[in-house]
Amino acid sequence: MSAVRPRVWAPSADAVELVRPGAPAPDDRVRMARSVGGWWVAEVDLPHGTDYAYAVDGGDPRPDPRSRWQPHGVHGASRVLDTDLFTWTDAGWTGRDVRGAVVYELHLGTFTPEGTFDAAIARLDHLVELGVDMVEIMPVAAFNGVHGWGYDGVSLFAVHEPYGGPHGLQAFVDAAHGRGLAVCLDVVHNHLGPSGNYLGTFGPYLTGTHQTPWGDAINLDDEGAREVRRWICDSAVQWFRDFHVDALRLDAVHALVDASPRHVLAELSDEVAALADALGRPLSLIAESDLNDPVSVAPTAAHGWGMTAQWADDVHHAIHALVTGERHGYYVDFGSPEVLRIALTGAFVHDGAWSTFRGRPWGRPVPAGTDGHRFVVFASDHDQVGNRALGDRPSERLDPGALAAEAALVLLSPFTPMLFMGEEWGARTRWQYFTDHPEPELAQAVREGRRSEFASHSWTSLYGTEVEVPDPQSPTTVANSHLDWSEPEDPTHARLLDWYRQLIALRRSVADLGSGDLAAISVRSEADDAPRELADETGLPPVHSDAAAVPWHGWIVMHRGAARVVVNLSEHERSVPVALTGPVDLQASWSGCTVTPPGPGSSEATVLLPGRSVAVLA
Repeated sequence: MSAVRPRVWAPSADAVELVRPGAPAPDDRVRMARSVGGWWVAEVDLPHGTDYAYAVDGGDPRPDPRSRWQPHGVHGASRVLDTDLFTWTDAGWTGRDVRGAVVYELHLGTFTPEGTFDAAIARLDHLVELGVDMVEIMPVAAFNGVHGWGYDGVSLFAVHEPYGGPHGLQAFVDAAHGRGLAVCLDVVHNHLGPSGNYLGTFGPYLTGTHQTPWGDAINLDDEGAREVRRWICDSAVQWFRDFHVDALRLDAVHALVDASPRHVLAELSDEVAALADALGRPLSLIAESDLNDPVSVAPTAAHGWGMTAQWADDVHHAIHALVTGERHGYYVDFGSPEVLRIALTGAFVHDGAWSTFRGRPWGRPVPAGTDGHRFVVFASDHDQVGNRALGDRPSERLDPGALAAEAALVLLSPFTPMLFMGEEWGARTRWQYFTDHPEPELAQAVREGRRSEFASHSWTSLYGTEVEVPDPQSPTTVANSHLDWSEPEDPTHARLLDWYRQLIALRRSVADLGSGDLAAISVRSEADDAPRELADETGLPPVHSDAAAVPWHGWIVMHRGAARVVVNLSEHERSVPVALTGPVDLQASWSGCTVTPPGPGSSEATVLLPGRSVAVLA
């Protein structure tokens, strides 16, 4: 068992003390010595399990900014953690790159009734049977309270204790690897939560030079930025090295405002690449970015950020708006089959085109030859469900045929597909925004902020009734957000679950359906009894901002090399002409179909599809 020599960065402090709660005087407070670069060091060694804190200039003891264990919560003392004490059994694990993987996003606190790592381990076999390759866990960094989404974390190096703490995460990763599942951890570097953030006591972790939606930006390019950048990179590296995770999903990287010559993400990418070489297994970085800029996945040698992949929200918007008919908020430019074609063939709809929601041109096109697997796409995720006024899933509003169509368009696309927990069986449980702030004033501010956030949206016309936004602080809100694991036993849910399994299996067995070649995809469509819309001067089809949902009806054929995905979103049976390059077989169908081969001298088959159905040919 190794011991730790305490050290903390506090460049402007005149004095720093190491505080050991419970230790007999005078050993309970030890004066630390100033070292180079603004660091302070205590000439003592602390073994695993020792509680400690730091007092700066005579102030109250505060947790270590690099604490790896917060068993007493974010306001309490830190505890020394020796990660080598865990006994790993994954020596044979060779890793899994995120590109082309089937990813499954889950929130640990609501994935199971218990909301712990141990309970989640018991459900991993379900993911294996589904065909998942990588489990993505929403943030587990320590935050105040018991329940929350995790994006209010304040300890980048520590694991939320109610989930099972650091040893719980190690056990989860080890169990996942034993089942052939990779693990991705969602991490937040762009802001800190409002409760338990004591970083300002120690140094300039934030800067007023730049502003973000959360206030002052993380200091990446101002005085003291060197150590703040190290704080970010070191926290990321520890998850790979000491917790054996395979990927990190980096939250809202557009809010990492960095005017320095080398972006912090490029710095992190190169460090992770070097660690991957040392460990002998692939390590992935996945950016969530609102910029629609392929700089995120461009190599660092070409002045890019070097991310392995990035989320592509435009694909979600294109599918969701088409199938549901929703046009409110940022869906205003989406909802036509032409926009779906742009999304499925180029990842970004706003690729320099006009964004009505933003009121300006937005984004840049993806360069030719870019691997489609560098873009993570989905029909649902935590944001697109939880940030709706009621936290309602598509399965609450769509018929089974429409859900089957969404699944086919995502899982058989040229991108890296991601599912949101419960989506695979059409879960009817809502997933809502919930918090557990003990401070009454903060709790009330969150309630009021949530209500005002939705005041400008036309939720009443969308839902058809007056909307009462759930109280984020209510225990009922988090209780209602737990998955109901009895649902997959219901025949309707079981049918959809089997469909997901079929599609994932086809993605693996049919090379064209698993390919990331964006040049080998094309999309054809025809609306019901109406001509196709003409594009306006923005390059996007005209859409309506009316929040009333008017879904599109017609058929769509997605060409994937020699494979064909045929979707009938009409209420009626449709005869769909499908151009072929050679003989094909029916691989899967939702609600059945009839395929009439091409006649003499023709290369066009006819697929007769019932209303609200899907067929896959290969």
